[in-house]
Amino acid sequence: MSKIGNKPINIPEGVGVNIGSEAVEVKGPNAVLEVPLMKNVTIEIKDNQIYFTPKSQNTQSKSDWGTMRALVQNAVNGSKENFIKTLVIEGIGFRASMEGKDLVMNLGFSHPVRFPAPEGVNIEVDGNLIKVSGASKSQIGEVSANIRKLKKPEPYKGKGIRYSNETVRRKAGKKAVSSSS
Repeated sequence: MSKIGNKPINIPEGVGVNIGSEAVEVKGPNAVLEVPLMKNVTIEIKDNQIYFTPKSQNTQSKSDWGTMRALVQNAVNGSKENFIKTLVIEGIGFRASMEGKDLVMNLGFSHPVRFPAPEGVNIEVDGNLIKVSGASKSQIGEVSANIRKLKKPEPYKGKGIRYSNETVRRKAGKKAVSSSS
């Protein structure tokens, strides 16, 4: 039995939810988001709450039950307020700036790296911090991962781009070997 799928979602004030034949549409003051329906889950709205039930008791239905509930919960939260991921740039000479809607980074390559911000995503730079925000949690995670992929943190000095809550496992470098001659 899914612990997540069992919990109903409360619909906050100012957010509207419409269940269509192929998707759930969530309208809020921040954004309008759509979540495609999974065929193994039924959704119904009662008393300003959204309830989810699996259509059968097989493993796939139970998996889809919790997943569908989590996706709709993220859409409801995103329609109300933005999700934010923070990235940290570490390294001497590594920096970022915004030029229009493009994120321009100096990451130790022979050229600056340009990263265009996708539609619906807001990128802000504050010193060595990059803040990625938007209504869709999956899109924010994907954009943050793509920015991090440009220069992953290396294990010896920790240089690169990392998430603010990420700890980089450090390795010991070459140790001075004493010569016994």
